[in-house]
Amino acid sequence: MIIDCHGHYTTAPAALQHYRARQLEFIADRSVGPASVPSISDDEIRQSIEENQLRLQQERGADVTLFSPRASAMGHHVGDPSDAVTWAAVCNDLIARVVALYPRNFAGVCQLPQTAGGDVNESVRELERCVNGLGFVGCNLNPDPSGGHWTSVPLTDRYWYPLFEKMVELDVPAMIHVSASCNVNFHATGAHYINADTSAFMQLIEGDLFRDWPTLRLIIPHGGGAVPYHWGRYRGLADMLKRPPLKEHLMRNVFFDTCVYHQPGVDLLARVIDADNILFGSEMVGAVRGIDPETGHYFDDTRRYVEALDIPAGDKRKIFELNARRVFPRLDAMLRAQGR
Repeated sequence: MIIDCHGHYTTAPAALQHYRARQLEFIADRSVGPASVPSISDDEIRQSIEENQLRLQQERGADVTLFSPRASAMGHHVGDPSDAVTWAAVCNDLIARVVALYPRNFAGVCQLPQTAGGDVNESVRELERCVNGLGFVGCNLNPDPSGGHWTSVPLTDRYWYPLFEKMVELDVPAMIHVSASCNVNFHATGAHYINADTSAFMQLIEGDLFRDWPTLRLIIPHGGGAVPYHWGRYRGLADMLKRPPLKEHLMRNVFFDTCVYHQPGVDLLARVIDADNILFGSEMVGAVRGIDPETGHYFDDTRRYVEALDIPAGDKRKIFELNARRVFPRLDAMLRAQGR
């Protein structure tokens, strides 16, 4: 089985974006009144999925995709906490409908209603609703709700602890994933995403988060940002900061995906990071959608990169399936209930 740990509903029906545009009008001018919840039919969902994610999933040989709302549209830097709660619920409810229509192909991962400096308990409540009420298996956690200005405290700050407590209670992991950048210095997918992945890892080195939460699990996407490619730097910094070796300090709890869009990058990822800490991911359909002129294949067809790795078959199975089942135990339970 091949489990893709990183998928977003980037092809949602147009009515969702029309709703968001109307909501943004309301945020800018409260006198216009709130937007009405979008009306989206099952047929519209089927068309959006079957022509895109499901088709590519089948063509590329994956079995299950962990599916969340479009990351760049989470927009945590816009509006107040009530707006974030409403937007997250609309997006998460739509993901739940996709999973209900295609229960063998998708599993839900939720957007949290974060705002810069806002009450983290809003995220706790939405996580609980999505996991206990909608059957989701994880969440996306934005370490920078300010949208590229980094006004939030580090992930190791106790501000986040109520959310981590709920994650541990529910036994669900979080993917560390920022949203859009409103800072013109940082292109969203080319800079802001990779910056955030790298920054989150460094925050974890500096703190002792997993001493307090030994069973907490975090996935750092996009191949871990710069981290695996500068592994000596981070090992050296951990030593200089009198932190334990990274294998002990972080790597029982931190995982990277394979959303790295060329073979040399995935080769290096697998050489530096233990196979137990790598989850297959494609981010399909996401940041890089075109065909690589050097190979003739889609950049985000990441299965072929993993297949080409010079590693034991057992390690490939860990990357493709077993690690996801271990990191997302609710996904494993769902698959077992389906006889898989």
